[in-house]
Amino acid sequence: MIKAVIVDDELDAIESVKLLLNENFSNITIVGTAQSVADAECVINSSNPDIVFLDIEMPDGNGFDVLERIPNRNFSVIFITAYNQYAIKAFKYSAIDYILKPIDITDFLNAVGKYSENVLHSPQVEDKIDVLLENINGKKPEKIALSTSESIEFVKITDIIQIEAEGSYSTLKFIDQTELVVSKNLGEFESLLEDHPFYRPHQSHLINLQHVKKVTRMGNEIVMDDGSIAFLSRRKKNQFMELMSTLVQHKK
Repeated sequence: MIKAVIVDDELDAIESVKLLLNENFSNITIVGTAQSVADAECVINSSNPDIVFLDIEMPDGNGFDVLERIPNRNFSVIFITAYNQYAIKAFKYSAIDYILKPIDITDFLNAVGKYSENVLHSPQVEDKIDVLLENINGKKPEKIALSTSESIEFVKITDIIQIEAEGSYSTLKFIDQTELVVSKNLGEFESLLEDHPFYRPHQSHLINLQHVKKVTRMGNEIVMDDGSIAFLSRRKKNQFMELMSTLVQHKK
């Protein structure tokens, strides 16, 4: 049996989650609820849940404060929250699931269904939360969680040289010349990394402008710091050169 705790400052929201869980997941039992940061800390520490449904905004703090206060975060988390673009981006960087309010039943069932099958064996749960808190506390996320067929890798964004499209997969190349293949397309990475100095010079490449070494005289190939090549489409050449010029000026 999977033990769950629900944390939300609104009693109606708690009752809604209870109802959805009781009607759809016989393998999940609710062992506690809380409506404040202080109460959440007590309930989680005393009940040792496998999964926590966690709201962000509460009268005495927020959901991130709850996680900061728990010394052993060996549970999975699904955030249930009103729309907050900054927080949602942090969730995506950290591979943490979230459900938006008002709750869409299909989204809820899909998210909880995945956890109900794997929560007791979920890999690197505490690492995910650590990365989330690190990203939330920073001005912008510095690490990203990357799911592979064998593990979840937590990497520094500045270490990514470029990302190359492989159909619905992407190959990430790093400064230490290692590579990682993940089941996320290039468009998803382009959106996720839009606040960082990444640029898509070609439909098959997303590059870190900080790691550009040179552009060939023909102007159709970009050589990166690790020696890897990214193609530069003709229609993006002027825009790319302007970006690089601006980047060089900022470094002076």
